[in-house]
Amino acid sequence: MTNRIVLLTMTLAMLACSTAMTQAEDLKAFPEAQTGFERHVIRLPALDNEDDHRVELMPGKIIEVDCNRHWFGGTWKRESIPGWGYSYFLLAEVSGPASTMMACPPDESKKEAFVHVNIDDPMVRYNSRLPIVVYAPEGVEVRYRIWTAQEQRSDASVE
Repeated sequence: MTNRIVLLTMTLAMLACSTAMTQAEDLKAFPEAQTGFERHVIRLPALDNEDDHRVELMPGKIIEVDCNRHWFGGTWKRESIPGWGYSYFLLAEVSGPASTMMACPPDESKKEAFVHVNIDDPMVRYNSRLPIVVYAPEGVEVRYRIWTAQEQRSDASVE
């Protein structure tokens, strides 16, 4: 019985190490974050028919806001790793925050909220075989959500 427990423990430890090595190895091609930046990594689970899914990348910060709509500006680039063909994303500059300038009700208090950086083309292909890597300035969070296409498809009319 003791040998089985030891064998099970060793098997679980080796499995954990192999998973950690696989995760470290899948980042070998990607450069380390430059000074002042952080490397954010998203690993997606395998799905049936991944072409029916997209990932929306949402960089931003938690700040204190009022009733107005708030956002940050940013320079968003998709880069490719020479020799590998893998893509990564770079949020080079973040400016703001900016907001609409509507008057808020006097009794409304400010609250903390996640405020997005407005970026061009935040949707990326769902691919569980490669991590999604985003380099963003320190202090910027990178959140994401998964979008799924409906089964039903419609025909466009010819006019």
